[in-house]
Amino acid sequence: MEHEAAVASLTGGMAPTPAPFIGSDRLHPDGRPKNAFRDSLRTVPDARNALAVSGAVAFPLAVVALAAVLSHPAAWVAAFLMMPIAQNRLFILHHEAAHRVLFSNRRFNDLVGINLVGWLTFGTGGHGYRVGHMNHHRDEFGPKEPDFGLYARYPITSASMHRKHRRDLTGVSAFRIIRPRFQRLGEVHHRRLTYRFLAGQALVMGAFWASGHPWLYLLLWVLPWATLYQGLNRVRAIAEHGGMTRSDDRRRTTHHVHQSLFARIVMVPFGVGYHLAHHVDMTVPYRNLPRLHDALVADGYVGDLEWPTYRSLWRALRAG
Repeated sequence: MEHEAAVASLTGGMAPTPAPFIGSDRLHPDGRPKNAFRDSLRTVPDARNALAVSGAVAFPLAVVALAAVLSHPAAWVAAFLMMPIAQNRLFILHHEAAHRVLFSNRRFNDLVGINLVGWLTFGTGGHGYRVGHMNHHRDEFGPKEPDFGLYARYPITSASMHRKHRRDLTGVSAFRIIRPRFQRLGEVHHRRLTYRFLAGQALVMGAFWASGHPWLYLLLWVLPWATLYQGLNRVRAIAEHGGMTRSDDRRRTTHHVHQSLFARIVMVPFGVGYHLAHHVDMTVPYRNLPRLHDALVADGYVGDLEWPTYRSLWRALRAG
C-alpha cells in the first residue's frame, strides 16, 4: 500500500488516457508483434552490430587522439564537448547487451557489451545493471523500479528543473552515483564490485598514460562523464518516462518522441529513442525498432501520443 500511495501521489502527471486498441493482423492488443512479423523483428544482425560496436569504441579514441595531435585549447574544448556523446553511445550499447540483443550468441553478447563496454564506462563488468533494468521493464514504476525517483513528480517547476541540471553539470549527481561504491566496503560482495570498478578505470587511465597524456584521463574521460554526460542522461531519461505512471498499458508508462537526425546523433543513438516500441517488446534489437514503431503507428496503437520534438516534451515536463 505504501508503494501504491507513492505511485498515486508522485506519478502520472503527464500520463495520457489512450484510446483502446483491439490489436491488428500483426499486433496483439498490448502492441506486441505477432507471428512472422515478430520473428522478423527479433533477428539480431551480428555483423552490422559488430561494426556499430567497433565504431562506438573508436569514437572516443579518435576524439582523444585528434585533441592530442592538435594540442590547442579549442581542440580540448571540442573534445570535452564530444566525449559525453561518445560515452552515451557506449552506454546505449551496454543497454542493448543487457537485453541480450546486441549479439545473438549470449556469451559473446555479455563479453562485449557487459564485461567490457559496461566495465570500462564506469561500471563493474557485472550483471547488476541488467538485474535492475529488467525490473524496470517488468513493472515500470513498480516496487522494484530502480529509477522511480528519476521519473517521478513531473511536471515540475522551472526552478526545480534548473536545480537538477545544476547538480548534474557541477558533478553533484556523479558524486552521488560514485559514493555508494566506497560505502559498505566491509561486505565482501560489495568490496569485490568496488575493486572491479577501480580496475576498469585503472585500465582506462593506463591507456591514457601509455599515450603520453595521463592528464587527459581526468580532462577527457572523468570530467565529461561527471558533468555533461549526467545532464545528457537526465534529459534522455525523463523524455522516456518522466511524468508517466504504473500501468499494463505501455502508452501510459513510456513517451514516444519524433526522432530527428540531430537527436539520434547526440542523445538517442542506436534506436533507443524509439522507446515506446522498445517497451512494447524489449526483445527487439535496436535496428528493428523503427519498423516496430511504424507498425504501431500505422495500426493505430500510438494514435496521437507522439511528441513532435524533444523540446516540446521538455517544456511540458517543466511546466510552471
